[in-house]
Amino acid sequence: MRIGFIGLGIMGESMCENIIKKHDDAVFVNDLNRAQVEKLASLGAVACENNSQVAENSDLIITMVPKSEHVKAVYTEILHEIKSGMICIDMSTIDLAVSVEVSRIIKARGAQFADAPVVKSKPAAIDGTLGVLVGCDEELFPVIEPILKYMGRNVIRMGENGKGLVMKICHNALCAEIQNGVNETLLLARKMGISAEDYHTAISYGGAQCFYLDAQWKNIESENWTTAFSLENENKDLGICSRLAEQADIPMPGMETAREVYRKGMEAGIGKEDWRATYKVVRGDYNA
Repeated sequence: MRIGFIGLGIMGESMCENIIKKHDDAVFVNDLNRAQVEKLASLGAVACENNSQVAENSDLIITMVPKSEHVKAVYTEILHEIKSGMICIDMSTIDLAVSVEVSRIIKARGAQFADAPVVKSKPAAIDGTLGVLVGCDEELFPVIEPILKYMGRNVIRMGENGKGLVMKICHNALCAEIQNGVNETLLLARKMGISAEDYHTAISYGGAQCFYLDAQWKNIESENWTTAFSLENENKDLGICSRLAEQADIPMPGMETAREVYRKGMEAGIGKEDWRATYKVVRGDYNA
């Protein structure tokens, strides 16, 4: 099975690299950044000049791009190359309605479609230990699961098209709420004379122990905002969550509080920094 991969950004680059290492057939790649295309080609991929060339040569296409409009643009561009029996997997995190619309368009051409957004960030993408949340027809899942396991350790089908995205948005909204709680209470503890290390140790003794704090307290203490998952991407995801909550008529005040922190981060111009940089927003670094 020949695989095409479109979108070689922070996450896509490492995800694709794992496919190249583990797959026994050709992998065709493209990205707007030609340097990324050349980098993956040096690892064994076949560089393509455009997205249509990727689709033309592939049996299964994976897309990993930033936003809904990018997903729509890619699939509009390659639609004439989509043939019966092909499989398309979009691993981007985008609006539910857009993903479902794309799935219907792809299926109308006799191809199959799955949304398969990922959880965790760059280190897990490098290690091939991402979590993958899949929305697809039941019979498609066992076909694509081995491919997804090139990139992820934990792969789960959540239901029909769109359900992988719903779960991803729920996951990331919960992460933001946990993060906001960590930011506020860590800041309070430090203001009252408790070190970040002692705060982390004490939290680990009780019910508030969490993966986010375990992974990030040292980076926060050292003011390391190097990006593994950007503030602007989580801001995008919280916007999607807000729209889903409105659609479902579900009030989510905790999520909206976290979203306001992200909005301030975007206004402060730190969207490209890692999402843990929200600590600086809660600390008041950007208050007028």
